[in-house]
Amino acid sequence: MTPVELSRTVLRAVRSAVEDGELDVVVPSRAVVTPPGPGGSGDYATNIALRLAREAGRPPRDVAEILRARLCRADRVADVLVSGPGFLNVHLADDLATSALVRRIRADGERYGYSEECAGDEPVLLRVPFDVRAEVVADSLVRIIASQGGRVEVAHGEPATLRPVPAAEDPAPLGGDASRWALLHPAGHDRPRITAEHLVQRESNPLFRVRYAHARTCALARAGARLHLVPEPGDTAQTDARPLLRALAEYPHALAHAARHRAPDRLARHLVGTADAFLAVQHTVLPLGDEKPSAAHRARLALAEAAGTVLAGGLSLLGISAPVHL
Repeated sequence: MTPVELSRTVLRAVRSAVEDGELDVVVPSRAVVTPPGPGGSGDYATNIALRLAREAGRPPRDVAEILRARLCRADRVADVLVSGPGFLNVHLADDLATSALVRRIRADGERYGYSEECAGDEPVLLRVPFDVRAEVVADSLVRIIASQGGRVEVAHGEPATLRPVPAAEDPAPLGGDASRWALLHPAGHDRPRITAEHLVQRESNPLFRVRYAHARTCALARAGARLHLVPEPGDTAQTDARPLLRALAEYPHALAHAARHRAPDRLARHLVGTADAFLAVQHTVLPLGDEKPSAAHRARLALAEAAGTVLAGGLSLLGISAPVHL
C-alpha cells in the first residue's frame, strides 16, 4: 500500500465515522501520511485525529480510537496503534504490502508516482532570471509538475517567481548529467558546488550512487535471466528490505512535494535515499554459492526491478540519464 493509497484509506475511515454519527466533522480533502516519528511505530503514521479533534469537540485520542477501529478492518492493514497525543501508527501486512507495491510499479513503469493532483489548476507561471541554474530548475519543474497533471509556462524577466541561488562557476565543464545534478541536488536557497567531485565514481558522490544503483538493477536482471529466474512479486522474507520498500512507497509523495513546493531537490534527495536502501540489500537478490533459487529470490528480483524503474523514472524527470552499464 502506497502512502497515497493509505491516505485514501484514512479518509474513508473518517467518512465512515461521520456517516455513522460517531464524528461530527467535515471530511478533509487530504490526510497526511508520513513515516512514524520518534516514539511512533509501524510503517506509517498520520496526525488526522489531532487535526479533527477541535472540530469534533473531543480529545484527540478519542478521535484516534474511533478511526483506529475502522482502519484495522481495512484491506492490507495488519494493525493500528495510537501513540502520543493521538497519532495513528499503521502496520501494513508485509506480504500483501510488498507484493501490491511491486505489482503497482511494474504495471505503471516509469509513470509510477504520476497523479492528477494538479490537474485543473491554473497553469503555473515560472518567471526566471537569465541564469543557468534557474533555467535548469525550471526545465525540471516542467516535467515534475506535468507528472502531477499540471502545466507550466516559463518566461524570463522580473519580478522573478523562481530564483534559486546562482552557481558561482559555469557548470558546463562537468557535462550534461553531472552539471544538472550539481544544480538540482542542493536546495534552492543553497549555493551549488561546481567541482569535479560530481564526476568521481565513489560512494561520496550521490549522483554516482544513484546511477550505479540503477545499473546494478539492470545487471541483476541480466544475471537472473541467465539463471532462468523470473521476477515475481511476493514476500522477500527480508526485514532489511523495509527501508527500500518504504522509499519506493514514498516516491509518489516525494514527486507531489517536489511539484507543490517547486523543489526538484526533494526528488533528487529521495532518489539518493532509494539508491542507498537498494545498495544495502542488492547482494541478497540472487542465490549465493550452492543456494537454490527460491520464491524469495524471485520476489527480491522483482523488488530490484521496481527499484530500477523508480530510479530511472526519477532521473528522467530531472533530465539525467540512467545508464544500464556503469
